[in-house]
Amino acid sequence: MQGDLFGETLPPVLADQSVSTTSHEQPASSVRRRKAKVRPAPAAESWRELAQQLSAQVRVGASTWSYPGWDGLVWDGDYDPSTLSKHGLEAYHQHPLLRTICVDRSFWRPLTASQYAAYAGQVDEDFRFVVKCPALVTDAQVRGEEGKALKANPDFLDAQLAVERFVQPALDGLGAKLGVLVFQLSPLPWNWLGRPLALWERLDQMLAAVRQALSAQAAVIVAVEVRDPELLGQALVDVLRAHDATFCLGLHAKMPPIQEQLPLLRALWPGPLVCRWSLNRIFGAYGYADAQKQHAPFNAIVNEDLHTRAVLARAMRGIAGAGQPVYVTVSNDAEGCAPISIQRLAQATVED
Repeated sequence: MQGDLFGETLPPVLADQSVSTTSHEQPASSVRRRKAKVRPAPAAESWRELAQQLSAQVRVGASTWSYPGWDGLVWDGDYDPSTLSKHGLEAYHQHPLLRTICVDRSFWRPLTASQYAAYAGQVDEDFRFVVKCPALVTDAQVRGEEGKALKANPDFLDAQLAVERFVQPALDGLGAKLGVLVFQLSPLPWNWLGRPLALWERLDQMLAAVRQALSAQAAVIVAVEVRDPELLGQALVDVLRAHDATFCLGLHAKMPPIQEQLPLLRALWPGPLVCRWSLNRIFGAYGYADAQKQHAPFNAIVNEDLHTRAVLARAMRGIAGAGQPVYVTVSNDAEGCAPISIQRLAQATVED
C-alpha cells in the first residue's frame, strides 16, 4: 500500500513499492579535540540503542542548537547561547540521535565558505547539514527589521545570485557534509500568486542553475518549501521533477496538515523525504513568538502533537525502508523541546 510509504492511505498515484528495513550503528566521533568548549550530556548515551534501530537512511536533528535549556539532554553544563552558537555543534553531533542540523541563520544573511567550514570542523564525517537559502533570493519582497514588506525584491529567485551567494559557499565550506539545500519561498504577494506561470519559469531557471552547480555532487538534495497552499499542485511537481528536486514538507499552521502535503511526495516518487517540523498548529500561522514564550526554556514537551508525530513517523519508516534518504529537522516550537520530540519521533518510527 502507498500508505505504508507516506503515512496515510491516499488516492493512488504511483505503483506499489516494496519496503525493507535496515539498522545502523552511529560511528564514534572522528573529530579530534584538545579540550571541548562544550561538553556533551552523558545521559544522551542512553539513546544510542534507539538510534541503532533507525534505518541508516534516516537523519533527524534540530532546527538550530544554541539553547541552554538543553542542559542534561544535549549539553553537560549551563552554557550561554553565545558559547553554544559558536561551539555547541561539537557536543551536539555526539548525541546518538542527532545526525543532522538545520543551519537556519543562513536564511537571514548569506554565510561565507569559511563560516560553513567552521561548522563542518566541529562534526565527524557521518554528519550532514541542512542549509536554508538566504531570503535575499527566496523572498519576493525586501523586508525591514520587523519583517514588514518595504518593496519588491528585484533579485527574487535570481539564478546567478543563488549559486554565488548560497550554493557555492555551502559546497566549498561543508564539502561532503552538505546534505540538503532548502529553498524556502516566503509568503508571496498577489502580484506573484496571480501569475503563477511567471513564478514557475523563474523557479525553473534557478533550479537549473543550482543543479548545474551541483553536477559533481549528486548526493546533495535540493528541496523547495512553500508558504502558500495555493502553490501545492501539479505545476510545482513538474518543475521539481525537471531538476531532480523534491518538495520540503513544512509543518506549521500556514500550510495544510502533513497528510495533505504528502501527495506531492507521492507524485515525485521515488525520492527523498525532507521535512521541517517548525511550529505547533495550535499557535496559528504567526504564533512563533507565542510558542517561544510558552515553551521556554525548551527542556520539556509542553504541547504534544501526537497526530503529526504518528503520520510523520510512518512516512519516515516507509520512505527510508524503500531505500530513500530521510531528513527531518524539528524546532522547539513544535512541541516544546526539540531533542525530546526527536526521541519520541524516533521511537514512533521504529515501532511496528
